[in-house]
Amino acid sequence: MAKVTDREKSIYRVTVLGSVVNLVLLLFKFVAGVAGHSAAMIADAVHSLSDFITDIIVLVFVRISSKPEDRGHEYGHGKYETLATLVIGVVLLGVGAGILYNALTSIVAVCRGGEIESPGVIALVAAAVSIVSKEWLYRYTVKVGRSAGSQAVIANAWHHRSDALSSIGTTVGIGGALLLGSRWAVLDPIAAAVVSLFIIRASFKLIGPAVNELVDTALPHDTEQEIIDIAASVPGVIEPHELHTRRVGNAFAIEMHILVDGTMTLSEAHAIATKVEDAIHERFGSGTHVSVHVEPSDHHADDNG
Repeated sequence: MAKVTDREKSIYRVTVLGSVVNLVLLLFKFVAGVAGHSAAMIADAVHSLSDFITDIIVLVFVRISSKPEDRGHEYGHGKYETLATLVIGVVLLGVGAGILYNALTSIVAVCRGGEIESPGVIALVAAAVSIVSKEWLYRYTVKVGRSAGSQAVIANAWHHRSDALSSIGTTVGIGGALLLGSRWAVLDPIAAAVVSLFIIRASFKLIGPAVNELVDTALPHDTEQEIIDIAASVPGVIEPHELHTRRVGNAFAIEMHILVDGTMTLSEAHAIATKVEDAIHERFGSGTHVSVHVEPSDHHADDNG
């Protein structure tokens, strides 16, 4: 059995904490929504349920992505983590779209003369608790995600923040209805509709990069140029070229060709290629997949430039 790394432990710790908070919140919100006659709070509870589900996804997928390379996965299992990010983004998009649909339905109903039942104070308390707890959870989770270099954990952090944003809309609507009376209960679905647009926007920020990685989109131009510069700085390298890059989970896969003096021995050329690989590993981490192909040149390295 593979040893659990410190990175995995930190991811498990923050994700388990998030799942416990989400479980408590969704139960509290559901009870508050029913007792306080607040459809918005019940919807907020469903949002917390989606957070709880994505916590489980992160726990499962990060464990899989951390498995070492094997015969069937020579570049490791890092893309399972990317797949988890995509799944979280899609779930987030679905939640945002669902909130928007329900909000617009309620707004249309009010415009046609319908009424929305005023919520109770317990629903307002639940919304306030949700905002504070989920914003704190977002800040803690995104800090761990960045430290661990985990896209899935960062994506899950944004899911926490989306829940906090949703609760802000719920708080505005419930608070407005309580302060201004049932005639202003429509503030709840209006605020929810606005917040849902932010949730949908956040989902696309997660889906886009995940899809790009799954279809092997190259690393950013600045990163590729840095890789070229690192290779060119190694003594004996005449010209780095034919660079191919992509992400594999939280690591990079880099393939490139270098020209070296054609009069070198095979051992000398191999030693230069190894120095290039070592330099790239030093910059981007030992988990980086680096392959350097050596080609002979008619020019000496001292003649380059």
